[in-house]
Amino acid sequence: MIVYLDGKLVVKDPTHLVMDVNGIGYELKISLITYAAVKALDRAKIHTHFLVKEDAQTLFGFSEISEKKRFLDLISISGVGPSTALMILSSLSPEELQSAIVQESFQVIQSVKGVGAKTAQRIVLELKDKLKKEGLLDRAIELMPRIDNTLKNEALSALTTLGISKPAAEKTVLAILKENGDLKLEELIKLALKRA
Repeated sequence: MIVYLDGKLVVKDPTHLVMDVNGIGYELKISLITYAAVKALDRAKIHTHFLVKEDAQTLFGFSEISEKKRFLDLISISGVGPSTALMILSSLSPEELQSAIVQESFQVIQSVKGVGAKTAQRIVLELKDKLKKEGLLDRAIELMPRIDNTLKNEALSALTTLGISKPAAEKTVLAILKENGDLKLEELIKLALKRA
């Protein structure tokens, strides 16, 4: 098993690297995140995963161990192949992906080219428990946007005054605040009224 390679970067392309390790050239498929991390380097240590299939033997490379972990998580899911996993990791950092899974933000994962609604839901459903087991849930929660309680309470007060039940108003306001970072009170109330 090839766990990592440490050597000279001979070819650096957004989709692959060629590394010279003691005179042997290795081709590695990579994500854009890994490419961004190594494009200015002459030498690098790249974490790898060697995948053997009937029709191909492919070496995948990752600049960070966290990216390799998320890649292995993704390809363990039925219907998510290595190309799709690399596409997801080219669009979302390991931390962003983890945060999206923990928050059940299907639309974030679905925004990646080639990932449909069913695949996004499967990724969230299958990996959420895995991340909990790894004890990564707490770290991902830290990545969630902070919710302004004053803004939330003012919006709830306005919505209940307008005749919307408090539980429904609270659920809607929290959902909107999670999706949108900075909102003015009026914008938040307008969005909530559209959904309620």
